[in-house]
Amino acid sequence: MKQRLTRRSVLVSAIALASVSSAKAMRDEGARPTESVTILTSLGTISVTVDVHRAPMSAGNFLEYVDRHLFDDAQFYRSVHGGNDANPVKISVLQGGIIDSAKGLAPIPHESTRQTGLRHLDGTISIARREPGTGSAGAFFICVGDQPQLDFGGRRNPDGLGFAAFGRVQEGMHVVRTIWMQQTVGTDGSIGAQMIASPIRIATIIRKG
Repeated sequence: MKQRLTRRSVLVSAIALASVSSAKAMRDEGARPTESVTILTSLGTISVTVDVHRAPMSAGNFLEYVDRHLFDDAQFYRSVHGGNDANPVKISVLQGGIIDSAKGLAPIPHESTRQTGLRHLDGTISIARREPGTGSAGAFFICVGDQPQLDFGGRRNPDGLGFAAFGRVQEGMHVVRTIWMQQTVGTDGSIGAQMIASPIRIATIIRKG
């Protein structure tokens, strides 16, 4: 009897392991889990797909801001393009996020594109940062055009670690470009004339469905 139970236990374990392996294979071969959010701005709506499978830390942090309504009354406040970018490695992005620093959550570990397999393509949404591990989704940017210099190994940052992409715009890139083309002004000179003269209000960011 004991021998039969042992054999049965081994068989059950084997079936369970096979099921787990099969489920993993299905996840890897099928569509990757994503969440969809809508950014409601004073100039229109932007629909974004957030990749919680490939960029769990960055996407999860962004969704925490969303779920806690920390993006209510946020802004798109910075537009970077060739005409105002002092960095020799030029990029084109639109940056936004919270204005009240008291709403900010703790920084998260840097999740590079080498880890996630994502790329900074036209419409990619990513986390702004200084040194690795200093960023959170409270300050994010959207790529206007493909921006490979923001990927791991890119030359935009001297450390070569790139930025943490976590999703992509699905609808509303015309709104992104309209905001990106707003007039900009200088600030302290460290980032050039990149601050939008009349920042565009983000009423809120909400999950879809």
